[in-house]
Amino acid sequence: MAQIGYAAMLEQFHPKDLVGFCTKAEAAGFSGVMAADHLQPWIPQQGNAAFVWAFMVAAAEHTKGDIGPGVTCPSFRYHPAVIAQAAATMAAMYPGRFWLGLGSGEALNEHVVAGYWPEVAERITRLFEAIELMQKLFTGKDVKHEGRHYKMETIRLWTMPEEPPPIYVATAGPVTAEKTGQFCDGLITVGAPEEKIETVFERFVKGALKADKDPSTMPKILQLHLSWAPTDEEAMQNALTEWPNGGMKFPKADIRSPRDFEQMAKLVRPEDFEGRMLISSDPDAHCREIQKFIDFGFDRVYLHNVGRNQLEWIEVFGKQVLPKLHEAVTR
Repeated sequence: MAQIGYAAMLEQFHPKDLVGFCTKAEAAGFSGVMAADHLQPWIPQQGNAAFVWAFMVAAAEHTKGDIGPGVTCPSFRYHPAVIAQAAATMAAMYPGRFWLGLGSGEALNEHVVAGYWPEVAERITRLFEAIELMQKLFTGKDVKHEGRHYKMETIRLWTMPEEPPPIYVATAGPVTAEKTGQFCDGLITVGAPEEKIETVFERFVKGALKADKDPSTMPKILQLHLSWAPTDEEAMQNALTEWPNGGMKFPKADIRSPRDFEQMAKLVRPEDFEGRMLISSDPDAHCREIQKFIDFGFDRVYLHNVGRNQLEWIEVFGKQVLPKLHEAVTR
């Protein structure tokens, strides 16, 4: 049975408010929390960027479901050893609940350390070297590392969970998907055309089989952006005002500043969201959209309503969308 979770967008809301939203979402039937790791918001209008590791502790204390960052980059702002320590601590405090979502990074969040910003191929190479380093640390043994991108003196993690946290990697590319299947525990992606998702899934399975793993036991996770409001007009206005980045049809990983995104947002038009994000006042339309991805093979879907109307949205989806999805996946 697929799980429908709540995407806690720290670039949009004060962390105290978000803890409350997570609590309300769980009470309404949402299962689990995916917390955004941002050093800056996409655009100034979003207005926040709290430290995800502090937030996840507070959210985990007020909820009972799974929780993880969607996604952290262990390459620039953070050394992989720091992420390994943070993840091991979370897994020790919340056994069976915490998962570690990782990605290759975006300049918006990572370029704070300045220096050369590498192209995507190097960022992916750095990511998988970081994963190798962290997996060694998750053994609890003394580890020394000297690789292409990272060096680490001999160290071990002293606070360890009984089981290391699962590592899920965010990707929409076939090469990274295959490496994820081979070296990690699950896949994260965002809404994409079905043919692209199909290719990513195929390569993920290929990588898992290469490592003698059963891909059917490895989670395939989706973060799905949407805009719901009582009227279609309000839903569209929320998308244009709060989440214009959802209508930007180009790669965003190299853009450094919310001010640059703000200028680009002026070019976004309603038609730019078509095929990229459902904007509708009809709960049944959203139900069909979410069900499409469940039918496609996603085990967990974390929903992000882009408007400020979080409590109203949680209530409506809790009553009119989640029960229908649960009916569909249990038939």
